[in-house]
Amino acid sequence: MVRLLARSLTRFLALVAALLFLNLPTAAQDRATLVSDSLEITGDTRLIADGNVEVFFKGRRLKASRIVFDQAANRLEITGPIVLTEESGDTLILASQADLAADMSEGILTSARLVLNQQLQLAADKMLRVSGRFTALQTVTASSCKVCEGSATPLWEIRARRVVHDEAERQIYFDRAQFRLAGVPVLYIPRLRMPDPTLKRATGFLMPTIRTTSDLGTGIKLPYFITLGQSADLTLTPYLTTKNSKTVELRYRHAFATGDIELSGSVSRDDLIAGKTRGYLRLQGEFSLPERFKLSFDGRTVTDPAYMLDYGIGNEDRLDSRIEITRTRRNEHISARVIGFQTLRDDERDSSIPSVVADLTFHRRFSLGALGGEGGLRLQTHNQYRTSTSPIDGTDSDDIPDGRDIGRISARIDWRKSFILPLGIEGTVLGEMTADAYSISDDAVFAGSTTRTHGSAGIELRWPWVKAEAGGGSQVIEPVVQLLFSSSDAESLPNEDSTLVEFDEGNLFALDRFPGSDAVERGPRANVGISWTRFDPQGWSIGVTLGRVFREADLGQFGPGSGLAGARSDWLAAANFTLADGLAITGRLVMDDDMSLTKGEARVTLNGPKTALATSMIWAVADPLENRPDPTRELSVDARRKLNPNWTATFSGRYDFAADQGTVAGLGLEFLNECVRFDVSLSRRFTTSTNVNPTTDFGLSLDLIGFGGGVTGGPAQTCRK
Repeated sequence: MVRLLARSLTRFLALVAALLFLNLPTAAQDRATLVSDSLEITGDTRLIADGNVEVFFKGRRLKASRIVFDQAANRLEITGPIVLTEESGDTLILASQADLAADMSEGILTSARLVLNQQLQLAADKMLRVSGRFTALQTVTASSCKVCEGSATPLWEIRARRVVHDEAERQIYFDRAQFRLAGVPVLYIPRLRMPDPTLKRATGFLMPTIRTTSDLGTGIKLPYFITLGQSADLTLTPYLTTKNSKTVELRYRHAFATGDIELSGSVSRDDLIAGKTRGYLRLQGEFSLPERFKLSFDGRTVTDPAYMLDYGIGNEDRLDSRIEITRTRRNEHISARVIGFQTLRDDERDSSIPSVVADLTFHRRFSLGALGGEGGLRLQTHNQYRTSTSPIDGTDSDDIPDGRDIGRISARIDWRKSFILPLGIEGTVLGEMTADAYSISDDAVFAGSTTRTHGSAGIELRWPWVKAEAGGGSQVIEPVVQLLFSSSDAESLPNEDSTLVEFDEGNLFALDRFPGSDAVERGPRANVGISWTRFDPQGWSIGVTLGRVFREADLGQFGPGSGLAGARSDWLAAANFTLADGLAITGRLVMDDDMSLTKGEARVTLNGPKTALATSMIWAVADPLENRPDPTRELSVDARRKLNPNWTATFSGRYDFAADQGTVAGLGLEFLNECVRFDVSLSRRFTTSTNVNPTTDFGLSLDLIGFGGGVTGGPAQTCRK
């Protein structure tokens, strides 16, 4: 106890002496604080601190084994090991010996290391501190890689005669730099400037990437990033290939107080289409408006159908450009949008598809007070315009006049109210009414103005049976019968937005299964189904649904591929299985009475710590009404597997069983550790058309972690003992 008190008293007296002795010629709040195991004052100007010495001054912290302070010279002589931490905490200096100014802003350190943002390390024979801003190092080795004991060679390193770190600008300047991989010199650069790890944005070159395709040859992309103030930047990327392709890519970003915009695109000259300048442009943004409205826009255009595939931009076969204002609140949704389309398909022309589509929607849900239940109101306008004026189908054989223009105003109200009946049966009364006014032009069959009213009403009975198991699990069986009445009269209206109809467990009990407004489901019918679900306390669940639609008469309103044609629909069978570890399996079959498959789809997803998988398969019969003249039988797979903490492999592919050939396939391999990210990818597009040819694409990129703040490091390598 006496020893403990003596030691505490010694440290207290040392602190008091340091505070009195290190009275630098600054304000009181800038005085230095020194703590050590022992203090000795010699003469009138020298203080010697020995053992576990710590000095605090202007946010800097210095730890050493021994410090000698000469007040007359205003210098610190320090014996290591030395650890100097800057105020921000992003810079750390380690050394064996040092001779510094009293405020630690200037001086010389020997056998020193500079550590930036706990990533990049610069080891030097000698280090000079200048003006509290610059750190100059002589005979330097820089790397962010971990070096194991017994191995002095990092995965990558930069060796330089001299390096200067500017703390204010957060830049690193290399003089006579040599870049090495695994100790092998691969590049010599007389002068090199790179951002330190704490800097997120700085003007300069970014890491290049290499891309090889069978059409363009081998090329290199060298991005140059330009800062335009605190809220804007520009990236220019020259791209040159061995097959005479010259491209400049650009990306401009600007952030505002209420939103941001991004402009991206590219311009190319190549031998694929000789003598033509090719390009792509995209403008997108999002802004917050008063009254909680949101403005968003996304516009895209391309010079020719093959450009995006040739240069790896995307594989869409139609481009849509839109501007939209929306607001979604509790029980309310408002949307106004304008959309333009550009087709890249072989069998379509821009003049014969809607070049401009404008919609306005107001949707409101509300309670009906004394009447009870819940109601809804939807008001909507829709307009679409084609540049062609031909009243017949003359270019693309889609049975739609090339110049048909449509304007529509719609109003819909709906209501439903539920009751609990004896034996736990839930009864619901429901209905809806729709009124539409159409104006059609440039159509030889439907031209003119017309109106339509349509309504549906019915009752729904649900009888859930619940079983609680002794182990904590539960099962629910729920038979459902829905009886609906709608008018059977057909209106003479064109159908453009409701040609693709899905029949699944989500709309088995819907009043209208058409996705748009041009077509409505007609005739009396009964929707019948039963579902079974089991929830297990271990976190997994399984569910099965079986259902069918019975109609009073076949009104010929559905195509054969929908599964809803005829007086009786096909059977719908759906199942889902989910595990707590992220595995989910879903499947759906639509079959006729002979068990012949009309449509089937299955999907398996897995999101595990090492494996991610998303695979889907679809099978559908041909249906010209759904613009599917040939059967669809396709399998797609996207997989990602972590081979070890640093290596990750990816695979993606799509196979068309109807055509008996692959569509696309891709392989990728990524290495990521504390100091480097390496990506290599190989992909192949097998399909061909009048615009594009089968192409093989090879990509290679390398990022050095520790320069700038763009890439986050991964797990550090494990050293063998």
